[in-house]
Amino acid sequence: MNQNLDRQSYSPFSHLDAQGSAIMVDVGSKDITSRQAVAAGEIMLGPKIFEAVQNQTLAKGDVLGLARAAGIMAVKKTSDLIPLCHPLLVNRCTINFELNSKAASVKVFCQVATEGRTGVEMEALTGVSVALLTIYDMCKVLDKGMVLSGIHLLEKSGGRSGIYRRENEESRATL
Repeated sequence: MNQNLDRQSYSPFSHLDAQGSAIMVDVGSKDITSRQAVAAGEIMLGPKIFEAVQNQTLAKGDVLGLARAAGIMAVKKTSDLIPLCHPLLVNRCTINFELNSKAASVKVFCQVATEGRTGVEMEALTGVSVALLTIYDMCKVLDKGMVLSGIHLLEKSGGRSGIYRRENEESRATL
C-alpha cells in the first residue's frame, strides 16, 4: 500500500496527513447517500443600487438573473476552484434571492443536492459567493462601496455526520 494513502488515518484533520501535507480524502469506502446543503450570504447595496436591481434598470441587464446563472455555474465548477474538493454530479441546484428594501440588501440562498459519497456544502457556499460577486460586478458602476457578508451554511443532510441546521436563522427564501 502507498505510504501516503496510509498516513491519512493518523491525522486529526481529514485533509492533512501525519506530516501536515494536504491530501484529498479517500471517499471510496463511503456509502452513496442523498446529500443536500443550503447556504446563504448577503450584499449591502445602498438605496440607489437596490432600486436599480429591484426595478431591473441597470444598463447591464437583469442583475439577479445573471447572478443566478453565475451561481449555478460556480456550483458545477467547485472542485476546479477549491483544491481538495471532489468533483460531484450535482442533481439539483437552486439559487433564490430575498430583497430587503429597508436594509437595501439582497440575501442569496443556494441549495444543492446530489447522490454521492461526499457532501455538497462547499458547492452551496461557492454558489452563494459567486452569485454575490456577480451582483457586485454588475452594480459597481453605480457605487463600489457595496459589502458582501455573512456567507454561511444554513443546513446540510446526508452522510455520516447526519443533519446540521444553523440555529437562530431569521429568514430563508423559498427554495
